[in-house]
Amino acid sequence: MGIGLAFIAVLGLIIFAYIGTDILGLDSLFAIVFPYAAVLIFIIGFIYRVVKWGKSPVPFRIPTTAGQQFSLPWIKYSKIDNPATGWGVALRMFFEIAFFRSLFRNTKAEILNGKLYIGSNKWLWLGAIAFHYSFLIILIRHLRFFVAQTPWCVSIIDSVDSFWQIGLPMLYMTDIIIAAALLYLLGRRIFNPHVKYISLPSDYFPLFLIIGIVTTGILMRYFARVDITSIKELALGLAYLKPTVPEGIGSLFYIHLFLVSVLFAYFPFSKLMHMGGVFLSPTRNLANNNRMKRHVNPWDYPVKHRHYEEYEDEFREKMKKAGIPVEKE
Repeated sequence: MGIGLAFIAVLGLIIFAYIGTDILGLDSLFAIVFPYAAVLIFIIGFIYRVVKWGKSPVPFRIPTTAGQQFSLPWIKYSKIDNPATGWGVALRMFFEIAFFRSLFRNTKAEILNGKLYIGSNKWLWLGAIAFHYSFLIILIRHLRFFVAQTPWCVSIIDSVDSFWQIGLPMLYMTDIIIAAALLYLLGRRIFNPHVKYISLPSDYFPLFLIIGIVTTGILMRYFARVDITSIKELALGLAYLKPTVPEGIGSLFYIHLFLVSVLFAYFPFSKLMHMGGVFLSPTRNLANNNRMKRHVNPWDYPVKHRHYEEYEDEFREKMKKAGIPVEKE
C-alpha cells in the first residue's frame, strides 16, 4: 500500500508538470516560481529543524559505545568507537560522515531452520555510500550551469567522471552507479520482508522522487536531446536573481526541474534531514567520559526534603486507624 501511494504521488507530480508546461504553457511558473519557492522552503525549513534540534535538552551524556571504554592508561581503549576526548569525537564524526562507519560495522540477524545466524550487511553499506557519493558528484557537476565560467575543480571532477569516454555525449560513471544504487535500495524495501514490513510511504516517496530526477536527467543527456545553452541561460538567471525563460527548452527539462524543486521543498520535513541531524546526534557528538568527569544536570533544582517524623506527625491518626505501626503515640 505504501509503495503504491508513493509511486502514484510521484507519477502525479510528473503528469502535473507535463500538463502545466506542454499543454497550459505555464513555463514561468515551473521555471521561476517553483524553484525559488522550493529553495526558500529548503533554507527556512533546514534552519528551523537544526535550531529546534539544537534547543532540545541533553542533560546526560548518551554516546553510543561500541568498543572498550577508557579506564586505566595501560588498558587499550577504542578511540573511535568509544571516544573519551574531543579529538576522538571529531575522528569518529569524520569516519561516520565520510565513510558511514557504523553502517559498515552493522550486522544482520536471521533465523533459518530454527537457528539464529548473524552476519555482515556490507551490501547495504555499499549501496548507501555509492548513492550518496554519486549524488554529491552529480550535484557538483551541475554547478557549471550556475556560473558563467566552469570552475577548474568542477572540470576535473567532470573529466574523472567521464574518463571512459564512451559514446557522445560521454558516459558518466556516476549515472550508472546512482541508478544501480537506487534500484538496490528500492529492491531492498520491496523484496526484504523485514524491511518491507516497517517501510512507510515516507520511505518510498523520496526514493521514487530521486529515481524520477535521475531518470529524466539520463533521458535528457543520452536520449532526448535538449538545448543546453537555453538551460544554462535559465540557470544563470535564477542564480543571479534575474530569471528569464528561454524558448524551446522542452517539457522534459521542466519535469526534471519540478521534481528537483519538490525534493528541495520536501527535504526539511522528511527523513532526508539526517544530513543535518547527524551533526546534532548526542549518541555521536559527545565524548564518553562519564567515569572521568562528573556531569551535573543543569536543570537540577533544590528539592525540599521531608523527614519521616514530619510525615508521621501529619498522618499519625490515619496510620493508627489503618493499623500501621507508628513510632510516636
